[in-house]
Amino acid sequence: MTDFEIISPATIKELFIVIKKCGKDNFRFGAGYTDLLNELRKKTEPELKIINLAQVKDSQFTGIKTGIRGLWIGAMTTIQQLVSNQIINREFPVLHQSASSLASTQVRNVATIGGNICTASPSGDVSCALVSLNASCEILRVDGRTRMISIQDFFLGPRKTLLNRDEVLYRIFIPQNKPTSVSVHSGFIKVGTRQSMECSVVSLAFHIQSDKKSKIIKAGLAIGAASPTIRFTESACNFLIDKTLKNISESIKDEFAENVVVYASPISDLRASAWYRKEVLYNISKSVLEVNPS
Repeated sequence: MTDFEIISPATIKELFIVIKKCGKDNFRFGAGYTDLLNELRKKTEPELKIINLAQVKDSQFTGIKTGIRGLWIGAMTTIQQLVSNQIINREFPVLHQSASSLASTQVRNVATIGGNICTASPSGDVSCALVSLNASCEILRVDGRTRMISIQDFFLGPRKTLLNRDEVLYRIFIPQNKPTSVSVHSGFIKVGTRQSMECSVVSLAFHIQSDKKSKIIKAGLAIGAASPTIRFTESACNFLIDKTLKNISESIKDEFAENVVVYASPISDLRASAWYRKEVLYNISKSVLEVNPS
């Protein structure tokens, strides 16, 4: 592993100063370090500076807060905080389940939601759930200005995001469920050779809202490990609108699964072939409609 200098700003203001001072130097951000240390063991980076975000004291940067229109999650919130939060468990089960599936308890206690997102892995469990929820990212610049962007647009490719060097991911916003929604059918399906300690061979996150007559009024579905980035399956979601979630026919399930799979462009690697990934994705997509909402 290469030697590196760690810089630990204590406030957002100090963080801005550090980023400006680093200028064009080789620097990385560190939070829970669960991914970063593994990367540094594999790859030498000369004269590397690590800006440690873990010591930054800012109430918006850490923790989970309920707003008028939805839920705000600070980028430094740990994955275990997501698992333990009762609002997430009740309102957004897909996020609760994806967080619970991530690695081990020890890792979840230090890994952060911001780090998971900024790693930009196509198989990112939490990121997949957030895409299905139509989440947005609040990005903070060193001049104090912010911008909001859909999390779908945040990912440019494997390990690539649209963050500029003078920006940090600050908060994640999840819109509240529709007021007319009386039932939420929401979950995360992860297929791998092992469970939580394994990257997904393919994954699927879904969040389907129904009215009092069980008619679907809003649907969000995303697929992971099936393309260069996590994909929101818009046509599959639109296909479900106005359908009744109970007793869906086999032909409807098949058509829905076909609408999901068109978004997949998987690769073959040591863990699975492209053909296998598509077959699994088709089958788990159908299974989404075979489970009645609670």
